[in-house]
Amino acid sequence: MSTTTFATDTVLTADFQPRRYLRNGHLQTIFGNYLPRANSLPAPEAQLVEVSPATDYQISSQVLCHCHWQPEDVRATRPTAIIVHGLEGSSNSQYVIGNANKLWHAGCNVVRMNMRNCGGTEALAPTLYHSGLSGDVDAVMRFFVELHHLQSITLIGYSMGGNLVLKLAGELGKNPPPELHAVIGVSPVIDLAPSSAALHLWQNRVYEKKFVRAMLRRFRRKASLFPRAFDPNRATGVSSLRDFDEHIISLYAGFANADDYYHRVAAARVIDQITVPTLILNSLDDPFIRIAPDTRDKIVANPNITFLETAQGGHCAFLAQPDPTTGYDGYWAEHTLLRFILANA
Repeated sequence: MSTTTFATDTVLTADFQPRRYLRNGHLQTIFGNYLPRANSLPAPEAQLVEVSPATDYQISSQVLCHCHWQPEDVRATRPTAIIVHGLEGSSNSQYVIGNANKLWHAGCNVVRMNMRNCGGTEALAPTLYHSGLSGDVDAVMRFFVELHHLQSITLIGYSMGGNLVLKLAGELGKNPPPELHAVIGVSPVIDLAPSSAALHLWQNRVYEKKFVRAMLRRFRRKASLFPRAFDPNRATGVSSLRDFDEHIISLYAGFANADDYYHRVAAARVIDQITVPTLILNSLDDPFIRIAPDTRDKIVANPNITFLETAQGGHCAFLAQPDPTTGYDGYWAEHTLLRFILANA
């Protein structure tokens, strides 16, 4: 089982070794997404959280969280992790379940957060979800802090969720709530424009097509639920992620175009303002995540950020070789996250 010592003000090359037969980024990405995690979580407590109030023109927006609480007499003092999934994921994504199990069994409270419209909740919000809604994560964090008087919060985001939690940390800047002890981004999409372009490369089109099909299904579902708000004909001719962002997200979320959207919602714009202990995990063979050189410079220059980079690992995967003799399951990122959380609790 590999170990990692955390440090700041540098890029750390981790001692991650990929699982046998999964030594390229595509295989890591595919198997990391579909391999089922062992799940012994107790039944979750479902909690709706209002993230945007009602107005004269539309109903409020709510998100659905699946919560696993430690006993009430110790709940407030135990570390609490809020886990945010990636694009077209949900609170039931395999990496969410894997992390939740490890955190729960380590004595943490766990909140598995669905973004707006995800996890079958399209009817709970009159708007679409997108990479700029860091305020939703903030609303969820503050709701549970107040509800349970929680003292130690860690925000964990995968891929798109990684952009959301890092963006929030940067926006909070020098004034984060005292309960926010750590932030973690795994394969975060912090530079949206180059990552979107990389997703359109021929070798990545299988991922893009999967995302776009799912996003179009969700958009048409939204249009059927809110016919006065959304025109299903906007989906005509959309065949790439950029098309979707240009013709649907930009129109309905108030951006001038896809480039304006990518610029305004990127965590890269505020990553130098993060003041809480932060861990970023990135793999150099991630098929489509691209970090711009100036963003990388900002990350490395921020002493509050540990930037842990592996040569291999794919996108949100990091599958190492299991060791049955020790019980190590090979989910390297999940073990690394757990150590970081407990070190900063």
